[in-house]
Amino acid sequence: MAENKTGKTVKATKSVKMAKTVKTTKAVKAAKSVKTKRAARTTKAVRSVRSAKKKDVKAVTPPPPRVVYDIDAYSPQKIAARLDAVAAVKAKDSPAVTFWLGVNAGVFIALGAQFATLVISDSGLHAGLTAVVGAICFCLGLIMVVVGGAELFTGNCMIFIGYMDKRITTRRIFDHWTISLIGNFVGSLIVVFFVYKAHQFSFYDYMVGGKALLIANKKVNLTFPAAFSKAVLCNAMVCMAVWVCFSARNVADKIMTLVFPIAGFVASGFEHLVANMYFIPMGIILKGKPEVVAAAEKMAGKTLDLSNLTWNGFFVINQIPVFIGNVVGGILLAGLAFWFIYLRPKLNFTFTIKEDFKKD
Repeated sequence: MAENKTGKTVKATKSVKMAKTVKTTKAVKAAKSVKTKRAARTTKAVRSVRSAKKKDVKAVTPPPPRVVYDIDAYSPQKIAARLDAVAAVKAKDSPAVTFWLGVNAGVFIALGAQFATLVISDSGLHAGLTAVVGAICFCLGLIMVVVGGAELFTGNCMIFIGYMDKRITTRRIFDHWTISLIGNFVGSLIVVFFVYKAHQFSFYDYMVGGKALLIANKKVNLTFPAAFSKAVLCNAMVCMAVWVCFSARNVADKIMTLVFPIAGFVASGFEHLVANMYFIPMGIILKGKPEVVAAAEKMAGKTLDLSNLTWNGFFVINQIPVFIGNVVGGILLAGLAFWFIYLRPKLNFTFTIKEDFKKD
């Protein structure tokens, strides 16, 4: 009986242990399920908080700023900085690019010169008004130079600003000036050839040719001081035209700012090196036309002395003093002056004053 009782008790204890383990596993499973539910709830809560934050961020994001277009002209400081940057760009141009852009500039200036000659050849206005009308027509050449990006020697004197600011080397600036000047001469002669072949000189009973002859003859009869002084003033105004042109923000502004400085030097009778590369060779060619000479003498009211109207007179009497004057006017009165005012390095001076007698 005792063995049976103990056996029963053993079985009872086993069943109790099994029941406990079942209960504990169920409790563990229940605890795990509770934990997973809580974790799911927390993750959902975190996601909802993050999404709410994102929504809040989107709601707080400011609207994009409005683009404001400034139509006012650039300040003188900015103009100097822009010209300084242009000098650095020109320093990277190849000689071939500089030459062909110089040819373009010579063509453009010559086209403006022939346009002005045509307009004033038969004008019945006062001499001053006639000069103003012709000067405005001459602006065609500078407008095409600026808009077309051509390389005009006289205007390129302004890149001396970049030279002083060490944006372009000495050799490169002289190469640029030399190559662009040769290109200007070639372009001017191209227009001389085609205008002559077009027989424009015969317009209005040879009055156009007569006017061209008078202009050329007047230029080769200037004294050295007169030609030099006129050239200095001319390129100072040309470089001033470039300066105000760089203050503009669009093409229309550039054209409007160019007119008065360019028309001013032309109407004043100043000497432009590249323009003379058209005027004087055209006069030398027309000198051999009796009809043109007769029309010119009729317009002048006297017999003309054309002895200086030669290639020697062109290079020696006109081009040398005008070249020197244009360089002086462009570099000293424009490039160097503007660099000194706006771009020169700031110099700091400190002074120490020594007292003669020390205070007690």
